[in-house]
Amino acid sequence: LGRDGHEVVKTADPTTVPGTDLSRFDLVLCDVMMPGLDGFELVRQIRPDFDGPIIFLTARVAEEDAVAGYGLGADDYVTKPFSPAELTARVDALIRRLGVDEEEKNSVEIVSGPFVLNVRNRTLEKNGQRLKLTQIEYLLMKLFMENPGKAMSREDILSAVWGSEFGGELKTVDVNIRRLRIKIESDPTEPEYLTTVWGYGYKWGY
Repeated sequence: LGRDGHEVVKTADPTTVPGTDLSRFDLVLCDVMMPGLDGFELVRQIRPDFDGPIIFLTARVAEEDAVAGYGLGADDYVTKPFSPAELTARVDALIRRLGVDEEEKNSVEIVSGPFVLNVRNRTLEKNGQRLKLTQIEYLLMKLFMENPGKAMSREDILSAVWGSEFGGELKTVDVNIRRLRIKIESDPTEPEYLTTVWGYGYKWGY
């Protein structure tokens, strides 16, 4: 990553990370099995204060482990062995997707029902109350609110939000949708706004 132009700050003691000011970091790369504090617990502790992308690295290939990682707020889950080129590509894809483009700088708000998305500040309000989103959750909301009533496949959502060069799995979409519903829906089990198109994907139904 350093040779690819990224400034890397690393630690061999994961217990020092919680409580650290992570606002100056663009991305967190985290192993799952670490001494002192496993990666799942580390992400559980830092996710409320860090809205940037988090990538898990792990030798644990069971699907339930990947789902658990995504459920805690990870944006990607890379299993070992992997090539340095693959990891660098995924890091670059997430950082590039989360950059602010010129169109966003010149835009102000998208309004849909009780929701107001400020695309300049990357904030979301529902009935005037601010909802705390990760950057990926913000991009999901922007995609759906810009396309009301349009059914979008999981493949299309993955490409639009994570980037066409992103090598992650489709379950990434499903877990992030579930996490987003917890924040925006009155009853996440009976979604009113972000609805499922069975056998296909999702749509913004308001």
